Amino acid sequence: MKPLRTMFFSAAIGSGHHQAQRAVALALKAKGVPIEDQQLEALDYMNALERGMGVDLYTFELKYAPWLYRAFYNSTDRGQVWNHAVEFMFRQGQRRFEPELLTFRPDVVVSSFWAPTAVAGRIREVNKLKFLNALVVTDYRVHLHWARREADLLLVAAEETREQMLKRGIPAERVVVTGIPISPVFRELQQADQAALRDKHGLKPEVPLILLSAGGTGVYRSLRVVLRELGNLGQRVQVVVPGSRAGAGIEQLGGATLHHLDFTPDFPELLAASDLVVGKAGGLTVAEATALGVPMVVFDPIPGQEEHNADFLARHGAGLYVRNLRDLRRAVRRALNADDHAELSRAALALGRVDAADRVANAILKTLEVRA
Repeated sequence: MKPLRTMFFSAAIGSGHHQAQRAVALALKAKGVPIEDQQLEALDYMNALERGMGVDLYTFELKYAPWLYRAFYNSTDRGQVWNHAVEFMFRQGQRRFEPELLTFRPDVVVSSFWAPTAVAGRIREVNKLKFLNALVVTDYRVHLHWARREADLLLVAAEETREQMLKRGIPAERVVVTGIPISPVFRELQQADQAALRDKHGLKPEVPLILLSAGGTGVYRSLRVVLRELGNLGQRVQVVVPGSRAGAGIEQLGGATLHHLDFTPDFPELLAASDLVVGKAGGLTVAEATALGVPMVVFDPIPGQEEHNADFLARHGAGLYVRNLRDLRRAVRRALNADDHAELSRAALALGRVDAADRVANAILKTLEVRA
């Protein structure tokens, strides 16, 4: 059988895009389809000025001026002048990416960020190439940037995400509800023994365990504020802090025992061992938590996409969205209450799609088969 020439494109803006991309690659390979692939990073095709105007400015806004990023998110969602400026900036990478695309001649380009889909579509049109241009959407709401008419296939998180794509003018036959693709290890962990996992990682089975969601960029402004509130719940808890800037170690903060960890490959097991996730609401974190039935309490998410993810969770009863600090402790205590926790967990499991990567792989292969 001829290998499927597949070009995977991601973007190092947070860690979720890479994780989704790896999950899709693993799912395709697990189906026994021979694959010749290239794994590419979108930001490698931007020069220093473009990276500064894109990634560095984004990081600065999240850390020091989230209100500015919210204004940017909302204005570009309406097709204002900033929208065109951003698209122009990303498309400057076309001249650097084009030679690789023309040399590799892929059968399919799979992107987990919107910009490579736009660039690949432009190169395909100019050079009269034939390949499937697929976009994996990694949040639960569709921003205008992600409604790519250059995409032949758009893989989305939920039915309401699909409806948003249709309202944006994307043809219905191009949009498939798959869920956000996550690692296959989460399927194995669905039936894991929670107490055994805690014991394995030096955590107490009898004390509630909270996993802090602070993202992979190190810009969660409310980190210490949230930890302080967790230390003042009025009950003992354990809190796992992955990728802690404080370095690995254990800290006692009021009634909370904080387990600061370096970046670790054990995140899936730690999530499966947890009773609750507290913090940000990145798309991949939401997908992973719901796949395992772990409720979330979201506080101070990234403006725009994460606020919509938090709203999605709350509307479906799979989490609590806390907008005011004074309500955070009460929300966490409620989510840890046995009856409320059971209800939230059931709703989370109902939302989760642990097989999302398989669904994405199936949709890609089915579309290729129809086009053959």
